[in-house]
Amino acid sequence: MTSTAVTPIATGSVPSPAAPCVRSRGLRAAFSRYDYRLPHHTTAAAAARHAAKPVLASWSLDENAAYDALLVVSELVTNAVEHALPPIALHLEATTDPGGQTSVRINVTDGGPAPDPGPWTATCTDEEHGRGRQVVTALADTTGTRHGAHITDHWAALQAA
Repeated sequence: MTSTAVTPIATGSVPSPAAPCVRSRGLRAAFSRYDYRLPHHTTAAAAARHAAKPVLASWSLDENAAYDALLVVSELVTNAVEHALPPIALHLEATTDPGGQTSVRINVTDGGPAPDPGPWTATCTDEEHGRGRQVVTALADTTGTRHGAHITDHWAALQAA
């Protein structure tokens, strides 16, 4: 049986049901980062949203910014499950500039391209999938992908209103 739990990459103490890893530096949490291991399973996107929601709330994102960030989380994680090898991890980072503007960066790392499509993609028509990156690009201020030897990092950055 595949585990569907969200696992913190390291232990930490924050007000979150998932108890994510927390590292902060600077005064007034000018930088915060949360890291989660996710199951390589069709339930990963829901688990990622569940883990991310209280983190985004702790950063005081307004309802629209939090909704956009959760949709980006969902799309990036779904793409990792459907098109990449494990392991999958979600990384959330908030930074606040000297003017008080908060930016949220969402990274999803995976084990690189999978040789075969995932279970959902393999059973549906082309019209039923393939718009995730377009959604992410429309919602984010910037997006990108970095490829390493055994890891791919897909990221998006959004301004928090």
